[in-house]
Amino acid sequence: MTTDVLARAKSWLESDPDPDTRAELQRLLDAASSGDETARRDIAERFSGPLEFGTAGLRGVIGAGEARMNRAVVLRTTAGLARYLLAQDAKRARMGGVVVGYDGRRMSLEFAEDTACVLAAAGIPAFVSPVPCPTPVAAFAVSALGAAAGVMITASHNPPEYNGYKVYWSNAAQIIPPHDKGIAAAIDASPAAKDVPRMDIATARAQKLVRTFPDELERRYLSAIRALSVRGDGDRTIPIVYTPLHGVGNRLTREALTEGGFARVTSVPEQAEPDGAFPTVAFPNPEEKGAMDLAFALAERENAAIILANDPDVDRLAVAVRRPEGGYTQLTGNQVGTLLGHYVLTGAPASLGEARAVKDAGKKLVLASIVSSPMLGSIARALGVRYEETLTGFKWIANRALDLQREAGLDFVFGYEEALGYTLGTVVRDKDGIGAAVILAELASVLAASNKTLLDELDALGRRYGLFASGQRSVTLPGSEGLAKIGAAMDRLRAAPPSKVGPLGVTAVSDFQAQTRKHADGRTEGLSLPKSNMLAFDLEGGSRIIARPSGTEPKIKFYFDVREPIAEGEEVRAAEARAEARMEELKKAFSQAAGV
Repeated sequence: MTTDVLARAKSWLESDPDPDTRAELQRLLDAASSGDETARRDIAERFSGPLEFGTAGLRGVIGAGEARMNRAVVLRTTAGLARYLLAQDAKRARMGGVVVGYDGRRMSLEFAEDTACVLAAAGIPAFVSPVPCPTPVAAFAVSALGAAAGVMITASHNPPEYNGYKVYWSNAAQIIPPHDKGIAAAIDASPAAKDVPRMDIATARAQKLVRTFPDELERRYLSAIRALSVRGDGDRTIPIVYTPLHGVGNRLTREALTEGGFARVTSVPEQAEPDGAFPTVAFPNPEEKGAMDLAFALAERENAAIILANDPDVDRLAVAVRRPEGGYTQLTGNQVGTLLGHYVLTGAPASLGEARAVKDAGKKLVLASIVSSPMLGSIARALGVRYEETLTGFKWIANRALDLQREAGLDFVFGYEEALGYTLGTVVRDKDGIGAAVILAELASVLAASNKTLLDELDALGRRYGLFASGQRSVTLPGSEGLAKIGAAMDRLRAAPPSKVGPLGVTAVSDFQAQTRKHADGRTEGLSLPKSNMLAFDLEGGSRIIARPSGTEPKIKFYFDVREPIAEGEEVRAAEARAEARMEELKKAFSQAAGV
């Protein structure tokens, strides 16, 4: 621990208005002064630099220090946000106000109230959720209330020790450049936390500078979800097991399902109520091993047709399906995205032999993140629907949809990313685990009426559009030496891209840093996506490989998407086995080409 770090820690201690984090830091400083090396290292980590405000806002471990999530950080962040909003459009900020939502995590309520009190002191009204709320409801509130911005206090599916601060712009989508950089600069110029003006919460409420969401807001949201329904038929008596994983989804997701006609929904009782300690799961992410165990056990007892799971802030959806032979298969985000995308476009399940043209197909728009499966793109092109890919992160999907609606008059229908995030239509300009749950259940009910399942539908879509298999390989290379190796691997792939990976020729290479796409025949075209350190290799037959460094960990990540046609009369399982074997072949060959 250097003298500079010690000075910053003492300065922070003096400016922190929260007695709990002051006491926490003082104990560490006392231990460090007594020679405790663990305390010294802990202080050095907490003051290695401020928690960075980026396009997802803030997220970090709760605790004292500039690199942690705490009240001091929230106060300074909100002071910066208020200053930026007033500089952009003071009238709109003061008239429209800011939506403030919060989930059930530790310190979420305190962070939300601090946010509201700082906004009130700046003359900006805050509309605060009266109870812990799902992220999609807060995002919906921004547009429904005509707010100038929104803040959601959540760390989504991170471990229990985390919390975060997510910001929406007036378009109800997460912030992107230049607003993220503008807000970050305003935060840097904020005073010490103890000097940030705050209005007492009671005074702010009395002056109507802090208000709660209107009583009808949830009803408007649920009605908008209900209006997303594609078909009114199907067997709505199918038994469903649901878990919110100790998050805030149980009440509204259950209500939305009930309004959709699904009466046989059973919640996992141990996980039904919000609990920031997440006592039954080590990591409250439905993709993590073990997180769904209680749901699987309950589904077996209830003989459920499907399992639906939201993450703690309800913006993601996981799905599992009962197999004919017993037990359950958990679907990937790509599989759920493909199922939802095809269904909302056509309303005609492929496994029922239905085929239907999309009305005004040329005006319809679907989007996916670039690391998601290309299968939705194949479906869209076959149906004559506009399809585009965006950078990873739902902020890019939502903002691109808005751009194309404004510039080309397109009707945005669906967007998804492989990390279990989906949105349908324009109800929510972010991931919406509630809307996705209702429409997925609707599709399952339509199939069940004909003794089909979501697994049958996936097989039928594979036969119609080609089977796609997706996989990843992540290589961890820690330290400065590891970072150099990651950089060298990306440089090698740029300087000498392979013309062939395994048995498949490379048909085009897209460099998102240079914003160019070079075809094997020599043609070059520009890319419209924002600059990003990422490379995409299109392969013969519709397969693809993407390479990019992780933005948060010392890793280089490779994404593999293999397209495998299914011959007439061939078993789908045989094509799947062929695709998996091809993927392993590509993983080995591409890793060698990258030198990792």
